Amino acid sequence: MRFLALGDSYTIGEGVTPAERWPVQLAALLRAKGVALDEPEIVARTGWTADELKAGIAAAGPRGPFDLVTLLIGVNDQYRGHPVEGFRPSFRALLAQAVGFAGGDAHRVLVVSIPDWGATPFAAGRDRARVAREIDAFNAVSREEAARAGVRTLDVTGSTRAHPEEHVDDGLHPSGRQYRRWADAALPLARSALSGARE
Repeated sequence: MRFLALGDSYTIGEGVTPAERWPVQLAALLRAKGVALDEPEIVARTGWTADELKAGIAAAGPRGPFDLVTLLIGVNDQYRGHPVEGFRPSFRALLAQAVGFAGGDAHRVLVVSIPDWGATPFAAGRDRARVAREIDAFNAVSREEAARAGVRTLDVTGSTRAHPEEHVDDGLHPSGRQYRRWADAALPLARSALSGARE
């Protein structure tokens, strides 16, 4: 089976080893459960906005169909001060692409929420409450669009707020331990997607 992971620094795993990236950890967990799954194909880069991810997908040219597709994007749109409603059409287009990569099966797509970087040491001296509100607004858009498309969502935002100490040396990006939390949370959804179950 094939797995495509689309995103930004959180998907490529800025500051961690390749084995610690959450899509790689998720694939390992699935294989441990007996799922014959290739290593994930990752289209992601640190700093990418939604529109930059779209351009990155065009450049990488992943070829579907994939049995599992994940999408985690938007933090850089928020960080750069882009309006949340401007993010909506870009995210909607990416979500449609993700479903297309999954052979048109929305059940095989998983949208992952944006972590709250405002809870990290990197955000010291910034308006953490404002960052949290904006992150929540962007996540609300992704949830709404996912629901409209029939795609399931995974909330990792709460985990980053509950464990702000789990970061790499830059004080911003999650550690392998935090990514393991995401992989553990994604596991039942991914198993359901790969089995074709409609839970």
